[in-house]
Formats: sequence, C-alpha cells, structure tokens
Amino acid sequence: MARCTAPARGHRTASGRAECPRCGGGDRGYGGGYGSYGGGYGSYGGGYGSYSTPTPSPSPSYRSSSGGGGSSRVKAKWSKASSTVYYTPAEAKALEPIRETVEKRAELPDLRELFLCHAWADRLDDATKLYDLLKARNVSVWFSEKDIPLGSSFLREIDRGLAKSRVGIVLVTPALLTRLPTGGIADRELSALLATDQLVPVIHNTTYDALRMVSPLLASRNGLSTEEDSLEVVADKLAELVKTSRF
Repeated sequence: MARCTAPARGHRTASGRAECPRCGGGDRGYGGGYGSYGGGYGSYGGGYGSYSTPTPSPSPSYRSSSGGGGSSRVKAKWSKASSTVYYTPAEAKALEPIRETVEKRAELPDLRELFLCHAWADRLDDATKLYDLLKARNVSVWFSEKDIPLGSSFLREIDRGLAKSRVGIVLVTPALLTRLPTGGIADRELSALLATDQLVPVIHNTTYDALRMVSPLLASRNGLSTEEDSLEVVADKLAELVKTSRF
C-alpha cells in the first residue's frame, strides 16, 4: 500500500495533496482527515507537528491611558496641591517653557502678568470676554481697549505693553485668521511675541488646522483650545500659569 507523504512534504495545498500517492486518490486515510493517521494533517500521533494552515492571531487592541477613550489629564508642575485645574499631557509640556519665563520675569517690577493680542474685530466680543474672565481670577492683563489712552500712538503703547508683560497670549479666532494675511497691528504684536518664549496661542471657535493654513509658525506653538475646554477653563489654566505664589 502506498505511503502518505504528509510527514515529509505536507498537504497544505491541493497540489501537494494531489501528488501524494496515498491521499491523491479516493482513499482518505485511516480514521478521518487527509492522511490523518489518527489526527490532523500529517499529525502521526503528534511527532511531526501540525500541517494545517495556521489561524492568524487577532490584532492587538489599544486603549487610552484614561481607560475611557479620552485623553488623560494631569496636574502641571506649577500647580498648587489644592488645584482643581487639569491639563492634557501635551498642554502641560507645551506650557513648561512659558512657565519658566514667568518665573524668570517674576521679580521685575511693574509687569503685567499677561499681554492680550487679538483681532480688532474681537475687541468688544471674545477678547473682552477673555479679559473679564482673567480679571475675575485676579490676573493683571494688558488689553488695548483698557490701556491705550485716547490720542496716544497705538504702536508705541503696544510696544510698551509688550515690554511690560511677563508673557503674551494671542486669541486665535476666525477674525484673526482673516486679518493675519493682510498684516496690521495684531501681526506686529504676534511677530514680537513669536521671537520669544512668551507666547500662548488660545484657539477659540476655530482649529489648529485652520491656523496652520494661515500661519504655520504660530500653529507650531502648542497652546490652549476651546475645542474641548470652555473659555472659563482656559482662563483658569492661564491664571494658574502666570501666578507665581504657590501658597
């Protein structure tokens, strides 16, 4: 009787099985399966291992470190022990050099804690709302609507405001995205802030992708966004960022 070639040559394919002098015909083996001799393909009692096509392993699954599908939240290094303000890891890391600038400039006299850069069209709306939220958190803010006297040189006062502020924030809105390509006051403020580690973009009612289309340089600076947090929470984070007293 012809011998099955499965132990030596395998029966993984139809052609391999057809070439077997035993299994290529009508005889299907002793007790089941092709050339089974008591088990699966070419098992021969287990001495040669399985010749069946292996089943692919399932792909590994990945989940957020928060366990719920969202981003994990952490406290910043500069947070007080009693703080209830939490950041994404990316936010906390991006704000570290800003915090270092805050601490370096903390001893300089007569400095505002924040300089607010914004589009002219936002001065009576979103910019004023953010200003009021920061003032309610005892943050001293240089804001053109409040700090440029009538009859003064706009550019000169802005220059002074930049020099007398610890860090700057730029409120990135659809109005600002419209104005940046045309130049103007906000563009000059932004240019001065981009040259330092003093700038925090605040993305409001728009996205980083939209900003990247207009100003790749500004979009390269990670900051805060109201896509996931309210403007009130953003104000909490900014207030904690610029306050140097930990008690």
